[in-house]
Amino acid sequence: MDESEFNQRVDSVIELIEERLDELDTDLDYDSAGGILTIEFEDGSKVIINRQAPLKQIWVATKSGGFHFNHNAEVDSWLKDDDGTELFAALTKYCSEHAGDTVDLMGS
Repeated sequence: MDESEFNQRVDSVIELIEERLDELDTDLDYDSAGGILTIEFEDGSKVIINRQAPLKQIWVATKSGGFHFNHNAEVDSWLKDDDGTELFAALTKYCSEHAGDTVDLMGS
């Protein structure tokens, strides 16, 4: 995957995350600027999603740590590099932990 394709894929993922956040009935705030998506929770904590173009990864920072996701072309998904968790499943877990309630970003 070249840099242009990588950036297009990440842009699409960030747009999809924003769409799914918009569909939720919660008080989550989010902001997207410069390819970085920041989700802020009531307690002031944040989940930050950004691209790492040199490594062709999506990085997610949470209060519990930082996580790296690689694109797997076979399944056309972003998978966590240490255990293979899919990005939207991981974001559901991280956001739910921050919110103290279920935040389902898996989509329907």
